[in-house]
Amino acid sequence: MNWLYLAIAIISEVVATSALKAAEGFTRWVPSLLVVVGYASAFYFLSLTLRTIPLGIAYAVWSGAGVALVLLVGWAIYHQSLDLAALIGIVLIVAGVIVINLSSKAIAH
Repeated sequence: MNWLYLAIAIISEVVATSALKAAEGFTRWVPSLLVVVGYASAFYFLSLTLRTIPLGIAYAVWSGAGVALVLLVGWAIYHQSLDLAALIGIVLIVAGVIVINLSSKAIAH
């Protein structure tokens, strides 16, 4: 269940971060509401995750997956270009998250 909480935290953070651009400095109320609710949800579910998953591991997965997903949202929704370096970076982030989850002794499997 804790990994589900972490996934919800990641998705909430990605939605909130992505809505920041659309909020236009909090001048548009619907995207601004998404930002506030998304971040509140992200931190709430991250706090639930930390009951059993070590802080460093949870934060590494949360931030790494969040960075990769926000880059993809920027590309898909905001038509921001991704060059070869950005694509390689995304692959390395995803690889790092996979290595942590499959191999780390610091995580309870």
